[in-house]
Amino acid sequence: MGNLEDGLLPAKVRGNYPRSWKAASSNGPRTCWCSGCWRGKTHFLCALGRELVLRHACTVYFTPTFKLVQQLLAAKRELGLDKLLKKLDRFEAVILDDLGYVQQSREEMEVLFTFLAERYERRSVLVSSNLVFSKWDQIFKDPMTTMAAVDRLVHHAIILEFDGESMRVPRQKEKGGG
Repeated sequence: MGNLEDGLLPAKVRGNYPRSWKAASSNGPRTCWCSGCWRGKTHFLCALGRELVLRHACTVYFTPTFKLVQQLLAAKRELGLDKLLKKLDRFEAVILDDLGYVQQSREEMEVLFTFLAERYERRSVLVSSNLVFSKWDQIFKDPMTTMAAVDRLVHHAIILEFDGESMRVPRQKEKGGG
């Protein structure tokens, strides 16, 4: 996939990425879920998004999750949440980077859940997070909302676990660092 340094990815991810981009571009919505710390999730999702654009002519929107949440909150305050959701619906795939990286307030969690619920079974969402599903109560604060969000994301999902050593550690060693 273009500029993807696939040799740095965990073996089980390398074996699944052709399936990932084919599924994400197929008819019908898909979720690609990537978890694990410092293992190249963002790098992978950028490459996957590039493939969707170049090979499949898909419209793709990449954003850190916190930025999308702030946009959704601002739109809600201005009574324009529905308008923003419709604008985002023009994208066949939305890539949310680092879901759960920053603790969210209840209001932030609510607009994020609204976004995910609106896209469910209609459009693709590709997500990276350092949190495993069992810790998602840190994101959504409420057990029922957490279960509903996880249920929507894992239905039709391809789940990739990025485990092993950090991608950054070997590069630091090559540069003569720690």
